[in-house]
Amino acid sequence: MSPVNIKVKPRTTEGNGPMRNGQGAVSTSVASPAGSVSEPHPRRRLTAEAMAAKQRDISVSEFFAKNRHLLGFDNPRKALLTAVKEAVDNSLDACEEAGIVPEVWVHIETTGVNRFKVGVQDNGPGIVKKQIPLIFGKLLYGSNFHRLRMSRGQQGIGISAAGMYGMLTTGKPVKIISITSPKKPAHYFEIQIDTKRNLPEIINGQGDGENIPSGERGHKYIADQGIEWVSHYPVPDAQDEHSHHRQDVRSGTRVTIELEGRYVRGRGSVDDYLEQTAIANPHVTIHYIDPEANETTYSRSTTQLPPEPREIKPHPYGIELGRLVTMLKDTGAGTMSQFLTASFSRVSSGVAQRICETAKISTRSHPKRIGRQEADALYQAIQNTRISAPATDCISSIGEPLILKGLHQQVPGEFFCAATRPPAVYRGNPFLIEVGLAYGGASPTQKVTLETLTELLAESDARSLRQFLLTTFDGIGRAGAEKILSEAKMGPRQTPSRIKKEDIAQLHAAMKNVNLTEGQTMQVLRYANRVPLQFQPAACAITQAVISNNWRAYGLSQSRGQIPVGPVTVMVHMASVWVPFTSESKEAIAAYPEIMKELRLGLQAVGRKLAMYLNRRNRVRQEGERREVFLRYLGEVATAVASIKDYGDRSRKELYGRLLQVAERKTAEADTQLDDRGKKIDSAEQNFGENVLIVNPGVATQDS
Repeated sequence: MSPVNIKVKPRTTEGNGPMRNGQGAVSTSVASPAGSVSEPHPRRRLTAEAMAAKQRDISVSEFFAKNRHLLGFDNPRKALLTAVKEAVDNSLDACEEAGIVPEVWVHIETTGVNRFKVGVQDNGPGIVKKQIPLIFGKLLYGSNFHRLRMSRGQQGIGISAAGMYGMLTTGKPVKIISITSPKKPAHYFEIQIDTKRNLPEIINGQGDGENIPSGERGHKYIADQGIEWVSHYPVPDAQDEHSHHRQDVRSGTRVTIELEGRYVRGRGSVDDYLEQTAIANPHVTIHYIDPEANETTYSRSTTQLPPEPREIKPHPYGIELGRLVTMLKDTGAGTMSQFLTASFSRVSSGVAQRICETAKISTRSHPKRIGRQEADALYQAIQNTRISAPATDCISSIGEPLILKGLHQQVPGEFFCAATRPPAVYRGNPFLIEVGLAYGGASPTQKVTLETLTELLAESDARSLRQFLLTTFDGIGRAGAEKILSEAKMGPRQTPSRIKKEDIAQLHAAMKNVNLTEGQTMQVLRYANRVPLQFQPAACAITQAVISNNWRAYGLSQSRGQIPVGPVTVMVHMASVWVPFTSESKEAIAAYPEIMKELRLGLQAVGRKLAMYLNRRNRVRQEGERREVFLRYLGEVATAVASIKDYGDRSRKELYGRLLQVAERKTAEADTQLDDRGKKIDSAEQNFGENVLIVNPGVATQDS
């Protein structure tokens, strides 16, 4: 065999020199003989068996431990709020499902630098012993995921994810104490999550938790062991609202999580979340102790619990083809007619027969023997058959009267209105939209004290003073921030944490003196199943609907593609059996066309009432100004007429009185008085419709 000729051709990036690899070695091009196979690179010699050996299951808790930002734990400040939110949501769901008027305690205690201990307790029914480790120590475990009924929790992730985050950042277990009856022992657990197996690990009681005896022995044991538990609370006396009597906590659950976090007040804080929770849940009393040991109580304005939502079956319009195939395989029904009527809501035997006739399938066919093509035909037949909308008793609205109460109790304003839309459907899921509006009231900057402002500046991570004002206070807007900084004679690029004491006082004085009513942007409060949504407002359908609505038609100033301007707070609540969140952290609602339509109609309903109020107020102001002009010259007119006609001083006074009566009659609109429901006093006419509240109506209609 003749030897093989090997030619080495030097190459460079310009084609004139040798090409060098990353280590500086010369790279050569070797020509293989015709018909031969080149040797594979040594790094590619990996068999399929070796690759298969590397494959393994991924635990859901292990996945979320590495991707905790998906659950709302992407930064310390947000993590603290998310942990509180998930625990409070669970408490409210438990109390309402048991028919108990909720009493909730939230306690945040500083344990180190950027480390906090969060405790949330309720007076709910408690949790049975065997369920406690699974609820708090296993992700994707809960009672609401498979039930089509309105609830705050949906996925069974929240509180267990908060405990997992605490374990990852501090190494401390979650502590749970639960009492189901004053005569039964309490259950105390310290739990960690095994992220590889997504299972709870019980630390105390030799892996089985501890039973705490009832009565005084139990109270003494809890105190001796340092277990946190609120045993009683004050309740206002029905006869005398200033006196209280002591109420014992007969049942309930408390969860304590130590975690890495950051406490900052202002927008998106725990304080802000609890205040907004009180608005949408007027039947709840929240006792709150912040990390600085300040105690705040958000008292309930009603003891009436919302109607209990009922579980419904899935609606045929909300089922996709793959889900339908799975249901056909898993059903225990003997015939297709039984399958359709038993598996779906609003499907009677007559509707089932029409569906089968359209799909050309016998009503007596066995569901498990249906093939793929027949399943596809069945799916298309469902879409083409007229089926009634699902029942709406699976959702529970706040109600317009309670929205007014909640807003009036927590939001300053002079005019309040509310509107609840009729239930609608998206993807077969019933939902309804509620909107509340508050107009007037002082800017948030005018309510802050000098001490609070000093603390907020020291805690802020904003890069500039302008950014601090925009991100800390709702409704300021860029124009308002510029007004404040101009009044304070301070530069917008100053670092908040480095401002001197005398400059802080100057800034505080400017915040008090500047009138932000004209440049104040609307504050939008977003809710899903009574839960405030604190983050990702731009990605939310609610914000998009507010921006796209034409608020200029209702008397507010609005630039294209911007939030309207004015001293207005709008709360929007979506109640549904399955809220379409854009992520697992439940921070924004997806913009389905059906949802956007209902949002637009709800905003327009409150907008019309606001326009009527503003028009009425403007007319009163204009007529008042017109009367002032008349009164300014009536004396001179009466004197001139009296002198021309040679009337005496007595006739001049009579003439002045008659002219005054004419002026008052012509400007009678200036004397309009409205009651707190928008009705003219001494008039049966109702100007603003139902569900309107006007605060200090005499002042509100005449002052501007």
